[in-house]
Amino acid sequence: MINEELESFISAHRDEAYLLLRHYLNLGRPFLLHSDLQDEFKNFCSQQHTRLPDSPLAGVIRASQEAVVNAPWFYLAVRPAVARWYYLRFHVEQRVLEEIPVEEFLAFKERQVDGTEGGWMLEIDLQPFNREFPRMQQARSIGRGVEFLNRHLSSRLFQPLQGGDRRLLGFLRVHQHQGEQLMLSRRISSVKGLRRALRRAEEYLAAQSRDASWKEVGGTLQSIGFEPGWGRTVGRMRDTMQLLADILEAPDPVALERFLGRIPMIFKLAILSPHGYFGQANVLGLPDTGGQVVYILDQVRALEKEMRQRIFEQGLDIEPRILVVTRLIPEARGTTCDQRMEPIAGTDYSSILRVPFRSATGEVVRHWISRFEVWPYLETFAAEAGRELVAELGGRPDLIVGNYSDGNLVASLLANDLRVTQCNIAHALEKTKYLYSDLYWRENEDQYHFAAQFTADLIAMNAADFIITSTYQEIAGRQDGVGQYESYQSFTMPGLYRVVNGIDVFEPKFNIIS
Repeated sequence: MINEELESFISAHRDEAYLLLRHYLNLGRPFLLHSDLQDEFKNFCSQQHTRLPDSPLAGVIRASQEAVVNAPWFYLAVRPAVARWYYLRFHVEQRVLEEIPVEEFLAFKERQVDGTEGGWMLEIDLQPFNREFPRMQQARSIGRGVEFLNRHLSSRLFQPLQGGDRRLLGFLRVHQHQGEQLMLSRRISSVKGLRRALRRAEEYLAAQSRDASWKEVGGTLQSIGFEPGWGRTVGRMRDTMQLLADILEAPDPVALERFLGRIPMIFKLAILSPHGYFGQANVLGLPDTGGQVVYILDQVRALEKEMRQRIFEQGLDIEPRILVVTRLIPEARGTTCDQRMEPIAGTDYSSILRVPFRSATGEVVRHWISRFEVWPYLETFAAEAGRELVAELGGRPDLIVGNYSDGNLVASLLANDLRVTQCNIAHALEKTKYLYSDLYWRENEDQYHFAAQFTADLIAMNAADFIITSTYQEIAGRQDGVGQYESYQSFTMPGLYRVVNGIDVFEPKFNIIS
């Protein structure tokens, strides 16, 4: 990433470049933030160094998010565009500039904290696990994962040798609800047979009233190979079948998105939010209890309404179930947090399910525990919550949603155990709240346990099938600032491990829903 223009400038203006870097070294600070670099650059340039403000070196300084300084070395983490990084180091006395890999930059940071030279360090690189999965290339596409995947899927659907049409057929044949087959029966066993069945169904439905229900036309459609789920009325059934016929003829991302949105897939939903006092009354203001409770309850009400509407339009007489799984706290401080089940006001089929934390000996932990202290309890909590969920729902949930770091980790454990799709939500991760919280994790370990939390975040982010955010900034920040998810791309916790590729914000798992 070192361009010829930068090298030429430094070569032609070695003295000014040297004086600027020496100015940074003389500050006597091992770490400089983006704002520090900008402020000191302005101070330096105000001393009549007129060539620097519009120089290629100024561009690098403006794009740098941090510097690590230890004479005679000056290291820079350069972010020339959203989620694009490269790393430079200057030997100030020899006036030599070179690009370095991220692991070398992180190792230099570690040495400023623990003072050690070299030594073995666990290095985490998760990039190879995603090498076969499509990823976006443009920063403007970040957070539009579903849109990207629909384009990608429609472009590959019927390429030679891809077998996309057969995959679509197989996808439509797997849908069931409590043993009842939906969408397609085994009677339709090939793509050719599906095309033929769609033509026969269209001929039959065209002669029926648009307001006729499945009860009136279902017998004939089932003899052709179709099962419930195409729509409540003939008009809706025809529209859905025509969408599929159009996709089979000429795949289109918009049509594919509309069609997938009509397939009955989600009937039972679990939301994981273990920490805090999760209840509907007298909880706001209690420790670790605030906006996330209101947010989740509002989302549950909206989700149940949306799910009921979709299921109704699909022609199914199924009531959705939503369970918010949180912690049962016997010492409830006048709240309902000591009750195992609590119906959610404003809903008909949604409840709070509370499961206790247990000690190593299996005893119920009775008192409140800070969100920073929950980590030793989550594995047994997840196991017990999984059993309770399956019992209450009469089977596995169709989707598991985690909230915040602890909920996302439990969601990862449950989704892996139950083989269920996982969604993460975390509107406020701790890593970007506390300056250098990764670098000085040891100093904060007794109070905050960042080592466990950041590791949990890394696991949950990569395990999730998709991640929901409210804004672009949550994912990838701004031109001059790093996003909270982007901050997990590379970081180090000296003495524990360094992450050279932690999360890729260009993955289509990220989706913005405002």
